[in-house]
Amino acid sequence: MLVLLSTLVAAVGLMQGNVVTIIGAMVLAPMLGPHVTLALASTLGDSSLAKQALGVTTLQLLLAAAAATALGFLFPVDPSAPEIAARIEVHWSDLIIALAAGSAGVMSVTAEAPSTLIGVMVAVALLPPLATSGLLFGSGHLDKALGAFSLYAANVICINLSGVATFLMCGIRPTTWWEAQKAKKAQKIAIFIWALLFLVLALLLTLHTK
Repeated sequence: MLVLLSTLVAAVGLMQGNVVTIIGAMVLAPMLGPHVTLALASTLGDSSLAKQALGVTTLQLLLAAAAATALGFLFPVDPSAPEIAARIEVHWSDLIIALAAGSAGVMSVTAEAPSTLIGVMVAVALLPPLATSGLLFGSGHLDKALGAFSLYAANVICINLSGVATFLMCGIRPTTWWEAQKAKKAQKIAIFIWALLFLVLALLLTLHTK
């Protein structure tokens, strides 16, 4: 319900160009926990936990996309509106924000930092691009919808890459030696996958900006 409500609020804020409304939606969006959990599962090599985290993030994605698409179908959407136009392509600044959000999200667990404020930061990287993509898809602007979804996907990659890296730097590891051996292999695979995706993303972004 919080995902649906926050998506509806964010979508209205995007269409109206109302930054305050968009920020309000970020406060509602429960997106911190699943992504921090996925990073933790990758760090510990816990496949069961990873499946649960992926299930929740996928459900959030589908719910948010469906709600925003429905609004885009029902109401006129202007792709040139400032808050929408700002989220239809990926920029280096977006990646920096997402990397910082992923690291801060982990610190909300390991260092007991204020999770509400950090949750807003994580949601800022995820919900507006996803809501923008749904709005544009529902209104028939398919190319721009794909661009906004690319921003969402890029932010997911950055959040999880920096999340795993931060857990490792904090010394988070299994408590038994046999679990530690399994975790080391999972860590290498997770870091390789997220880093490879990030490098591909960085290469595409570099070629795009030339």
